[in-house]
Amino acid sequence: MDGDHPPASGPLLDRFSRVADDLRVSVTDRCNFRCTYCMPPEGLDWLPRSEILSFEETARLAALLVRLGVSSVKLTGGEPTVRKDLPELVAMLREAHPGLELSMTTNGYLLDRLAAPLAEAGLDRVTVSCDSLQRHRFAEMTRRDAFDRVLAGMRAAHEAGLSPIKVNVVVIGGVNDDEVEAFAAWARETGHLVRFIEYMPLDAEQAWERAKVVPSAGILERIARLHPLVPDGNGTEPATSFRFADGAQGGVGVISSVTEPFCEACNRLRLTAEGALRTCLFAMGETDLRGPLRSGATDEELEGMVRSAVWGKWAGHRINHPDFVRPARSMSMIGG
Repeated sequence: MDGDHPPASGPLLDRFSRVADDLRVSVTDRCNFRCTYCMPPEGLDWLPRSEILSFEETARLAALLVRLGVSSVKLTGGEPTVRKDLPELVAMLREAHPGLELSMTTNGYLLDRLAAPLAEAGLDRVTVSCDSLQRHRFAEMTRRDAFDRVLAGMRAAHEAGLSPIKVNVVVIGGVNDDEVEAFAAWARETGHLVRFIEYMPLDAEQAWERAKVVPSAGILERIARLHPLVPDGNGTEPATSFRFADGAQGGVGVISSVTEPFCEACNRLRLTAEGALRTCLFAMGETDLRGPLRSGATDEELEGMVRSAVWGKWAGHRINHPDFVRPARSMSMIGG
C-alpha cells in the first residue's frame, strides 16, 4: 500500500486510517411526509422507478460490502416503508448474512402494519423520527396529522421485538427546542432511547439558518438538571449516549454534527436509492455503482471502485469553515 492507492485487500480503509464498516442503504427517495426541514410541501421530483436499484441489485452490493468488512446495515429512504414488499429485501439480507446488524430508520407511519412482517423477515430494530410530542406541532413540522399513527407504530415495533427503539429528534431553535425536557421524561416513561440531532443544512429548500442550531451541550445541561446522566458506552455510533443516573429505563443521546463534528471517527458509507456510493453525508461527489453493475461488472471490478471511493474520503465536511459548500442533494435524496 502507498499513499496514492487503496489497499488491495483487508478492511475498507481510507487515507486517515478510518475503517468503513457501517452502511446506510436508501431503498427509495420517496416519502409520505413533507417535513419542513427536509422538503417542500409539494415534495420533490422522484426518481423514475427504472433508476432505483432492484432488491437483487441492492442485495448484491450489500453482499459485496459485507465481504469487505461492513458489519452493520441500516435501511433508509426517503421513507423506506413506502417501498413495496420491503420485508422481502430484509429477508434476502438476513438469509445471506445471519450475523449482520440490520436496522431501519423510519417515520413510523406504516409501522403499525409492517413492524411484525419486518421482524419476522429478520430486522433487528428500528429508529423512528419524531420531532414533537405535541400533536399540533408534529403536524406543523411534518405537514401531516399523523402523531397518533406514529405512536401506534412505535408500540407495534415494541411488540414485534424491534427494540431498543431509538427516537430521532431534530432540534430547531424557536420551533421545538422547548420540548427537550419533555422528551427526556418520555424516554424514562417508555424506555425508548431519544437522540437529539442538531439541525443540519440538508433541506431541499436551502432555508437552513445557523442561528436555529441548538448546541447539544446545552441540551444535555438542561436534561441533567432534572435527571442526572451517566455516560453510556456507544462504540462507533455518532450519538453520544447517556443513561439516567437513578436507574430509570430509557436513555438520551446527542448527535452534534454541527457544533462538535465526529468526522475523525466516521466509519459510515451510504448507498443511495439509485446506486451511488457516498463516503460522507455532505460529500460533493459520489461513485456510480449501478451503471457498472447493470453493464456486467464483476465483483472484483466493483470492489476496486468501492476501495477507491473509500480511499478518497475526505477528512471532514468543514461545516464550520468559511469555505463550506452544502451538497446539491437534500437528506431525503441522499438517504439518512
